[in-house]
Amino acid sequence: MAEANNPAAAPATAIVTGATAERRGKRTRRLPGLLAALPPYVWLLLFFLAPFLIVLRISFSEAVIAQPPYAPTFDLSEGIAGIVAAFGEFTTFNYAFLAEDSLYWRSYLSSVRIAAISTVVALLVGFPMAYAMARAPQRWRPMLIALVILPFWTSFLIRVYAWIGILKRDGLLNGFLSWIGVIDAPLAVLNTELAVFIGIVYAYLPFMILPIYAALERQDPALLEAAADLGAKPWEAFWLVTVRLSLPGVFAGCLLVFIPAIGEFVIPDLLGGSETLMIGRTLWNEFFGNRDWPLASAVAVLLVLVLVVPITLFQRAQSRTTG
Repeated sequence: MAEANNPAAAPATAIVTGATAERRGKRTRRLPGLLAALPPYVWLLLFFLAPFLIVLRISFSEAVIAQPPYAPTFDLSEGIAGIVAAFGEFTTFNYAFLAEDSLYWRSYLSSVRIAAISTVVALLVGFPMAYAMARAPQRWRPMLIALVILPFWTSFLIRVYAWIGILKRDGLLNGFLSWIGVIDAPLAVLNTELAVFIGIVYAYLPFMILPIYAALERQDPALLEAAADLGAKPWEAFWLVTVRLSLPGVFAGCLLVFIPAIGEFVIPDLLGGSETLMIGRTLWNEFFGNRDWPLASAVAVLLVLVLVVPITLFQRAQSRTTG
């Protein structure tokens, strides 16, 4: 009755009603997007966050000779009181021990160094290969991509074992170099850091090539012609156009190589020597050699934190490049 007696209230009511309907429409349109994004988040929750929280919880425990080999454990039979009591027994001894023992921080530094050098070498090798693939005739590109991913059709362990036969003193490499007269005595390549570099670059090179190829393949060749018309020399046009526009692929490739390389265990264990320090080998020894699950969990937690740094830097670089 008040709205009927007040004509000015009708337009206001219509505006409010329209705004409400618009908000409902936006929520309705947003719902399919939220449902589509739900499975990845559930996947990360179940297979990354939940296991990480379990490892984090074990890292604050103490090693014991029991099953499981750590204490305290949550006694659910006592309800909330048992859980609170278990939290009260948590300790930071494992993290303090990691800071005091030089073995662990030297393992971290060595892993970062080996992974960084391997990533740079993979970039130097992979970028020309990706560029050649992107500039190859269209009919050849599917075959070239298949050749790049062909090693993935074979077991990773078998491929690493194959390098033992290549790099050992009486292996294929020394045999070939001796046959062509380059060396007089066999080279000691196996069980050295050089063998680890070779194995990591070989194993993860496709992860460097494919993102760079995807970035180069999308580039318009007319951009290089435009740069030449503006007076740029060929190498300047290559650097300012081709390389700059391929940076997202370069960043992605470096991340895909660096992250698994820093935690690599199989390659340094099979190709590296006893003095090759990498955090993956240290983690394996703590879990299965020393049976010290809490200390190994602390090593794993710190490794995850180390990997967060390059991921954050990559995201910032990606945002600056796209922005």
